Amino acid sequence: MESLVAVTIPMLGDARLKNWAKVVERVDESKASGWAYEGPFISTGGVQDVPVGSVILLYGEKGSRGHPRSHAEVFTANADGTLSRRASASGQAWARTLRDEVAELLADDDPPALLQWSPELMRYENEALLSELRRRGFEGEERA
Repeated sequence: MESLVAVTIPMLGDARLKNWAKVVERVDESKASGWAYEGPFISTGGVQDVPVGSVILLYGEKGSRGHPRSHAEVFTANADGTLSRRASASGQAWARTLRDEVAELLADDDPPALLQWSPELMRYENEALLSELRRRGFEGEERA
């Protein structure tokens, strides 16, 4: 079972024009358009639950409706709920420009790096920490 993490998915471009996000699960390397990226669409401009380590493709347009300018960015979802920008491209060739890099990210078999202990953990309530440990398969009880 894969771990999910809540991340804020930004919206690229102008809300009046095209914008979307997708969790990329596969890349069809025979295509050089946006159709090369396979996976479920997710909503932009809010929080979404995605698998840790997911490759997320965002697309948006700026400018006028008659002359929109395309822009796309690729992120990976970190275990701490942040996104790491991996690549970006603009213009009509955005899909082909990003295709090989996205394929490499998907082929990377290394699990996402987990964060080490930090003072930030002290801000969480005990029950929240215990809940996370149980979700990861640890058994235990609350201590004072």
